[in-house]
Amino acid sequence: MEIRLNTITLELVQGDITQLAVDAIANAANSGLRGGGGVDGAIHRIGGPAIMAECRQLGGCPTGQAVVTTVGDLPARYVIHAVGPIWRGGDRGEGEQLRSAYANCLLRADEKYVRSIAFPSISTGIYGFPIGLACPIAVGTVLEHVRGRDTGLSRIVFVLFSPDDFVIYRRYFEHLLASEPDLRVVP
Repeated sequence: MEIRLNTITLELVQGDITQLAVDAIANAANSGLRGGGGVDGAIHRIGGPAIMAECRQLGGCPTGQAVVTTVGDLPARYVIHAVGPIWRGGDRGEGEQLRSAYANCLLRADEKYVRSIAFPSISTGIYGFPIGLACPIAVGTVLEHVRGRDTGLSRIVFVLFSPDDFVIYRRYFEHLLASEPDLRVVP
């Protein structure tokens, strides 16, 4: 499914983010940038040791922030490691921290003159952030970014590994199409 906002395309894909040919892949990283499970583990495993070597030099990244590294063997130019929050019930600023992680990832992408970026669903795996709450934050932050500034981004892909997560994002895309007149489906 694809949505167009002026010259910018937002895509929704079910699959493996490590296989996408985009300028940048966002990583759902931990604050130590140590690799882990899920998307983070797959990016480090497939990208190879060059990513971890650069992460060690960076020494970590606070929740809500993002840093850029090499991609190793991945088919992209950059990995942007965004640290999302651990879900603790929703009353400890998790929503704002998640929004900040996406926003900072987009800022790093603009700093590197990225034209295309792929996002996983940050914090919704082992960190336990409910995907039904995370999806509108993720998509809303992206829309706010591309509407509110001059950006070089022209293609933004949300990549969901799980079929159930994909359905949640698809329903949210359908909701946006029905409620926001400046968005349209790409035929």
